Amino acid sequence: MPNITYITAEGTERAIDVPIGTSVMRGAVLNDVPGIVAQCGGNAQCATCHVYVDEATLDKPEPPRPDEDDMLGFTAAPRREGSRLSCRLRVTEDLDGLVVRLPERQY
Repeated sequence: MPNITYITAEGTERAIDVPIGTSVMRGAVLNDVPGIVAQCGGNAQCATCHVYVDEATLDKPEPPRPDEDDMLGFTAAPRREGSRLSCRLRVTEDLDGLVVRLPERQY
């Protein structure tokens, strides 16, 4: 299973093996990672699963699709380079080693 590292706004790191086909958001929710609200359950309708893909791993995920890109305009925390909706980050072998940082707030 690919290993994803989640870093909270306070700096706490958790490395979690997330099954292929699962979303980065689902991996966080199932493992009680604080900071991912996931209010809409992964339907890209609430932007409460916003993460910042760490600069060192920016090349790992595919670029955001237009619907995700539009929804990133509604995040509570500022949009930055690497901003993604974790519900749209499908886990593949290519995401092994991905590092995501959680914003200070989601809503």
